[in-house]
Amino acid sequence: MPRHNRRDRQRPPPAGGGFGFSQVEPGPSGLDVDHHVRRIPASRATKIYRCPGCNNTITVGTAHIVAWPVDDFGGAEERRHWHTGCWTGRRGRTGYR
Repeated sequence: MPRHNRRDRQRPPPAGGGFGFSQVEPGPSGLDVDHHVRRIPASRATKIYRCPGCNNTITVGTAHIVAWPVDDFGGAEERRHWHTGCWTGRRGRTGYR
C-alpha cells in the first residue's frame, strides 16, 4: 500500500498568530498613525464583529479587513475589524468610532 504524503500536518503555523501576513497602510482619517492591515477571506471569517467605519455588523462568512496601529505590535486590544469598503473609504471620513 502506498504511503500518504503527510507534510501538511508537520508544517509550522504561519507567522503572526496564524492569520497570515499584514501590510502597512495609512490609518483612518484623523489618526496620524500607520496601521498593519490583514485581509480576512470569507472562509476564515467565523465570528461577528462591529465595523468602526459604519457601526454595522460584519457577519460570519464575510471577507473583511483587520487593522491595528503599527506601534501596537498586533495587540488584541487595538485590532479592529472593518468591512472592506469601509476601510477603503476611511480617508474620506471625519473620524471613526
